[in-house]
Formats: sequence, structure tokens, C-alpha cells
Amino acid sequence: MPSLVPATLVAQSAPAGAFDFSIANIMRGPEHTGREPQGAAWSADGQWLYFQWTPAGAAWNEPMRPYRVRTVAGSKPELVSDAHMDSVSAVLADGVLSRDRTRRATSVRGDLYLITLRTGAVRRLTQTAVAETDPRFTADDRSLIFQRDGNAYVLDLTNGDLRQLTDVRGGPAPRDPERPTGMRGEIERQQRELFDVIRDRQRTDSLQRAQRNAAQARGLPIVYLPTGERLASLSVSPSLRYAVLTTASGPGGFGPGGGGGGFVAQGGGQGQGGAAAAGGAGQPRNTIVPNYVTASGFTEDIPSRTKVGDVTGRSRAYRLDLATGRLQPLGVIANNLERPASQVRVASWKADGSAALITSSTPDFKWRYLTSVGDTGQLRVVHALNDTAYVGGPCSNCMGFLPNGRVWYGSEVSGYAHLYTANVDGSDTQPLTSGKWEVERAELSDDGTWFLLHTSEESPFVRHAYRMAATGGARTKITREHGGHSVTLSPDGKRFADVYSASNLPPELYVVNADGSNQTRLTVSTSEAFRSRTWLKPAIVKIPASDGIEVPARIYRPEDMGAKPNGGAVMFVHGAGYLHNVHDFWSTYTREYMFNQLLASKGYIVLDVDYRASAGYGRDWRTAIYRWMGGRDLADHVDASKWLQKEHGIDPERIGLYGGSYGGFMTLMALFTAPKSFGAGAALRSVTDWAHYNHGYTGGILNLPQGDTLAYRRSSPIFFAEGLEDPLLMAHGMVDTNVHFQDIVRLSQRLIELGKTDWELAVYPVEDHGFVRPDSWTDEYRRIFELFERTIGPNGSKAKK
Repeated sequence: MPSLVPATLVAQSAPAGAFDFSIANIMRGPEHTGREPQGAAWSADGQWLYFQWTPAGAAWNEPMRPYRVRTVAGSKPELVSDAHMDSVSAVLADGVLSRDRTRRATSVRGDLYLITLRTGAVRRLTQTAVAETDPRFTADDRSLIFQRDGNAYVLDLTNGDLRQLTDVRGGPAPRDPERPTGMRGEIERQQRELFDVIRDRQRTDSLQRAQRNAAQARGLPIVYLPTGERLASLSVSPSLRYAVLTTASGPGGFGPGGGGGGFVAQGGGQGQGGAAAAGGAGQPRNTIVPNYVTASGFTEDIPSRTKVGDVTGRSRAYRLDLATGRLQPLGVIANNLERPASQVRVASWKADGSAALITSSTPDFKWRYLTSVGDTGQLRVVHALNDTAYVGGPCSNCMGFLPNGRVWYGSEVSGYAHLYTANVDGSDTQPLTSGKWEVERAELSDDGTWFLLHTSEESPFVRHAYRMAATGGARTKITREHGGHSVTLSPDGKRFADVYSASNLPPELYVVNADGSNQTRLTVSTSEAFRSRTWLKPAIVKIPASDGIEVPARIYRPEDMGAKPNGGAVMFVHGAGYLHNVHDFWSTYTREYMFNQLLASKGYIVLDVDYRASAGYGRDWRTAIYRWMGGRDLADHVDASKWLQKEHGIDPERIGLYGGSYGGFMTLMALFTAPKSFGAGAALRSVTDWAHYNHGYTGGILNLPQGDTLAYRRSSPIFFAEGLEDPLLMAHGMVDTNVHFQDIVRLSQRLIELGKTDWELAVYPVEDHGFVRPDSWTDEYRRIFELFERTIGPNGSKAKK
């Protein structure tokens, strides 16, 4: 079988000087490595693939644009005009199928479209200034339900009749004024007794009120939400008999949980009981991020998030009878009407509208519920997942109904993310997949007979795509090449688009036959200079940890770069905490991947550890940091230091660390609490005090700062700053809206008051959490390299003379 990777792109010798192997050039990042083709979508006839992309050599700040390419060998991507995208956007957009699978409905830029799948014909259903969203077919396929301005409508696809289904309004409902009592009541009675005009007015008012009530009774029932609650979502049953509403009360959510190499939110983002959770604070307090370099010349404030444990909102669910307007509360948290939930949403409807799936979680992050609600309003728990730490893991939003009426869903109940099926009442639960590996993505086919899965079944270090019958059983692997794959099937199911990468080959778009044969490459995203150089495939090693577990790490050896070891070593600590970086496909840390090779070329051994809490290894690995960040995860790096000492003879004082975001936090904890295992570190955009981070991420791992002071104190570097013994570089963007610049300012003041001297702070006035400007990247990594050279390097202060 021919290789999926063209011979010109595998590691090979390159002419001297073809790639400027310097920090400044490496930090141009995507100008060399390219950008991953995104959003691959097939044309209706399967002859074209559309995607978002920037071509090889595009400037670092060039926006991604729409491209298309024919799915035959030799074709080259072509830029698509906005007008052309307007003409095909409805066909390319995701949508919902009719029950007979002949039509698809979709919403594009706020208008509704209907596509006939056999012919590809597109019918525009609306063209309004108001957005129409969330289209779904009714149970008989004759009409389309959709949302507009917070209410539901139904459009008859045969005659075009449009009918409003709901009239939901904020509460409280208006009431007739109460009759006065006492002195005022007696005066009013006298007025009625004395004057005809008063009696005439009241008679007219009563008649008009009766007429309004009668008209309202004949028309659409007005539904008023409970006082203090606002509509969050509204989903109507395909049977048109009832709807499920979710509401929010209190503050509107929380700040960003990650981005730009930051953190990944775990299990939700609502507080514990609103004001009570915040010690009776009543209103949340958002942090303000000052922006200093502005076009106006004035400092401008950027509104940002709250801190963990501050006042947060709550959610509730209701069943609405469309005929009567009756609003019935639904106890989606273990049938408890009094207990508020977080992240309540309608996940799916049974095709005939007889049941809906609702997902919800508890504010303490420890329970996730999948509940069904039927025509009668009866609630039944399909699956309840409890974790003594915090619920999370991949494929948590994988769920739906099978054609036979059973429910399918993803869960980490076995310790690994797998698929299950059950009846709508939760009975007869059956696993569809099992094993010490994880289902990362699951999509049910249009006909409901099979799943497209992306899993780590072969190894935690690769990602392959599989087909599996909806009933479970054997899986057929449809991708072949070693590495990482993300596939999108063609309309006829005979081919698939594959965004494939290897550890030394950035992601590119391919088209492949469904049996894995006849691979055709469609994009070249990397620069010619990048392709001319030999790039390493880092080996994966297993490091024995002190608790008996083997911890995987990627290693960059000087010998791999044609260099001699200089006696020093560097550990790169990935960010996000829950992120997977030790694998045989392309890393999201593109600049660090190249920088690690630069370090190896200078004689340093470089380790990149998938420490405890990293993604890809199951529930126990994920939750190993519960109530102690900087505990087991840091111990894995200490064990890696011991491994370097034993296997490579490295003096621990000549082992450095660097990393950003969670990696920066880990670097601080290493230098502050384990100084005998390391000699220097560079901490970038670091959390220094977890009580100052966001709720959605931190509240699950450490609980709340007002209720678990031990967890926050032992997890926050600022409390251990007196332990600093070795050189430390800190770097932070001043407009960081994720890990606020305030974090590093507070730690700097702490170091000043402690009289610490061998540290420095580099600030970047225009950078957010994820840097974007090459000059900022270059300055930051120049400082990191110079730190290692003057400390743990062969001529540095830590080298034995």
C-alpha cells in the first residue's frame, strides 16, 4: 500500500541553511508549519471539499479564508469568493434530517433553508432581519419547527403557513389591582354608591377584561416565567404537544475557561447555590483588565470574568404544555425540584416526539445526569454519573436516540470514556465499547445503523477512525497511517476527508476511499523552507513514577540532532492540565516542538511529560490532581528528574523547566517546593493563586476557596514563594483575559517582600493569554534560551567546573 505521507515530507537530509534554525525564525510559527485545514465539508455531489485554510507561507496574521478543492489527484485548492460561499453555504452547513431521510433543514446566517438530498436542490424558507435558528422537522415531516426571538414557530412546508407556538415572557405575570381595604376601601365603596359615572366605568372595564380573557383563551397562551428567571433555551417536541424550557437566574455565567494554550473547563461552570456560595455576596464582581497600548492613547478597560466561588447563576428546566400554557417544573437533578442545576440543556428528541433527553449537572461538579422526559411529563433517569472528584472526560456530549427508541450516550463510568445504550427509563444498560482506551468522538450515521468513532483503541499515542454497528460489536478501522486522524464522510459514504498528521508532519487534508485505499493529498500547508529540513519524530519513553505507574514522555536527544550532550536537560511542561501532548501526531505546541529541537541541537536532553491530569489516559489519570494541583502532577516531574539522573547522569541542578499557563504554574511549584530536583525555570502566563482563577475549571478540581482552604493553599505557588532557590524567569501578557496579569503582579510583590533576588519578570504589553505576535514570541523564547545557557548550560552557573 502506498504511504499516506509523500516522500518529500518525511524526515530527510536538507541543504545547509535551507531553514534558518534560529529562535526568531522558529517563532514565526504558522508561517512555516501552516494552519490546520478546518471545517472540511463535502459538496452535495461529493466532487468538492470546502474548508477554512491559509496557504503555505501565509503571514502569521493572515486570517483563514474559505477554499475548495476537487477530490481528485493533482487538484489544487482555490480561494472561494464570499458570493460563491453564500450560494453553497446552505448545502455545506450542518443540519437535521427528515425522518424519511430525503431532506435536510439548516440555518445559515439566521435564515432557514431546505435541501433535497437526492438532487441537491436548495429552497430558501426565510429571509428576515430577525434570526431563525434551531430548525427541526415535525414527527410527520410536513412542517419545520424553529426559534425566533426566544419563541418557537412552526412552518408548513407544503403551503407555507406560519404559526407561532409559544409566547414566553419574563415574569411576574400581571395581576388585577387588589381592592383596597380599611379607610381607602370604604371611600371607594362610597364612590360607587354615589356616582353613575364610576359604576359605568367599572362596568366597561369588567366587560373589556372579560373580552380580553376570552380572546386570550381562544388564542396562544401567554406563559410568564417565574420571577427572577430568564429564558435560556426552548425546544419544542416534534409532536407539537409540548416543549422543554430551561431558565437561568442570578449572574450570567462565568469567564473563559481556557483558550490560547490555557485551561480546559472541567464539568461545568455554575456556582453552589448562588449568593450562599459566595458568603452572601449577592452580586458577582468581575475583574477588569486594563489595556495600555490603544489607538486612542488612553487606557481602556477590558471586562473580564469573575473569580472561582463568587456569585454564580443557576438553571432550571420546565415542561410547557403548548395547548394550555401550563408550565411544569422538572426536577432534572435526581427528580429534585428544589435543587438547582448547572448546564441544563435539551440534548436530543426522539423522532416521534414522545421523549426528550435532558442533560444536567450539579453545581459541585460531582454528578452528571442524563434524564428523559415523556409526553406526560414523567422524568426518568437514563444515566447518573457520579465522581467523588469531579465529572469530566471526553465524549461527555455524545448522546442521542437510536431508531429503535433506545438511548445511546458516552460515559466515563468504567474509568474510561465509552459508549452505552439503555432504554429511556434507564433499564437494560448495555456497553457498546469497552477497554482501557477512550472514545474521543462518536457520530451516529444518518440512517442510525452505525457509528463513526475516533478512538485511542490502538494506543494512547495515536488517533484512528472506526466504523461500528449501532448495536456495538467489532469495529472496522478505516484509517491506516500511524498518527492522528480526523475524518468526515462523503455524502454517499464511499470516501472520507481526512485531516491527518504525524509527529513531524503538520496536519494536511486528504481524501481516501472508505476501505482506506487510494489516498490523495489535497493541501500543502507548510513552507518550502520547513519541508526542506529534517524534523524529529520524538521517541516516547516510559518513566517509572514513585507510585509504581509508568508515565509517558517524549524525548528529544542531542544525538538525534547530530550534537553531543552538554550535561544539561530541560523539561517542557504542557499547559491546560487536561491536555494530551505525548503522542505520534502533530502537537498544538508547534513553536515549542521546534524550540525543543533547537535545545537538543545545543546539547540538552528535552523531556515532554504527560503528567497526571493529562488527557488520554482515563478517569484516574484525569482526577489525580483533585484537591492538590502541584501534588501528583509535580511528583511525576520530580520522578522524571530522578530518571534523567539515573539514565543519563544529569545533575539535578542542571535540569531546567519551562511551560505556559498550567505549565507555568507547574514550573513555579517545581522551583518553590522541589528545588533540589531542578536548577532553573521559566514560568509563562502562570496561575500563581488558584483562588483568582475562573469557576468552571477550578471549582471542579479544588472545590471552592471559601469551603476548601487546604486545597487552595497547598495548590497555589504564592504560598510557597519563600522556597525559591534557583534562577526564575516569569513572563506574562498584560492584557491576559484568562490568567490575569494581576496574578503575576501579586507574586512579584511577594518575591520582593521575601527579599528574593535571582528572578526577573518580562511583560508583554499587547499580548493576551495566547501570544500572537512573532516579536513577542521571539523575545520570550530568547529569554528562556539565555536563562538555560547562563544557568544549566555547559558554561552556566550550575555546571560543575
